[in-house]
Amino acid sequence: MSEHQQDALNELQKCITACNVCFDACLNEPHVGHMADCIRLDRDCADICSLLSQAIARNSPNIAALAAACVEICRACAEECGKHEHDHCQKCATACEACATACEALI
Repeated sequence: MSEHQQDALNELQKCITACNVCFDACLNEPHVGHMADCIRLDRDCADICSLLSQAIARNSPNIAALAAACVEICRACAEECGKHEHDHCQKCATACEACATACEALI
C-alpha cells in the first residue's frame, strides 16, 4: 500500500465518522427540514468514503475512478455543511475538505 493510499485511508475514516456524527446531529436539530440537503450529503459522503476505503484495502483497479467521485461528493458535502453554524456541521466540513484533498492524490 502506498503512502498516498494510507493517508487517504486515515482521512476517509475521519470523514466517515464526521459525516455520521453530523447526520445524526442534524436529525436532532429543531428545524430538521432545513437540514435535509446536509443530511443527504452526509449519507452519500459516508457511503462513497466507505466504498473507496474498501477498494483501497483490496487494491481494486477502480481506485482512481472512485477517488474522483469521492473528491466531488466530499467537496459538495463540505460546501453544504459549511453553510451551517452548528459545530457538528463545521467539523464535518473540515473533515470532508481534508478527505477530498487526500483523495486527489489517488486520481
